[in-house]
Amino acid sequence: MYIRQAEAKDASRIAEILVFSNRVNFYPIFKDDEYSFDELQVVRVAEEYAGSPEVLKNTFVYDDGVIRGMIRVEDDQIQKLFVDPFFTGRGFGAALLEYAVENCGVKWLWALEVNERAIRFYRRHGFRLTDEKVLEEGTTEYLVKMVT
Repeated sequence: MYIRQAEAKDASRIAEILVFSNRVNFYPIFKDDEYSFDELQVVRVAEEYAGSPEVLKNTFVYDDGVIRGMIRVEDDQIQKLFVDPFFTGRGFGAALLEYAVENCGVKWLWALEVNERAIRFYRRHGFRLTDEKVLEEGTTEYLVKMVT
């Protein structure tokens, strides 16, 4: 398996994946220029990861010579799961999700209700929707709770 705990040296690649995946997946929904192209910057995100041993401890990367994706867990919840847009649909996200469930005790996550692609992905991998939902802070969109 190519999944390992993230290290400080991975911070810039993790940041690239997070920033560009976020823009590709969420900018069309939120259309928030200030967040997507001002606040969300690769250097800033890389510094956040490199400077936080606690965040790195809970972050895992799929690395087969190229870091293809990342997952961050907290307790038994998935916080973030992103695969570089160039590598989606090739099983890297599924491998990261399976790793987190089997090795980190992940049992639940929040998914953006309008992100039907993500919800289908999680359903294919054993998660199910609950009746719980909350408003995504600062938006008009809802997050839905999914459990294993």
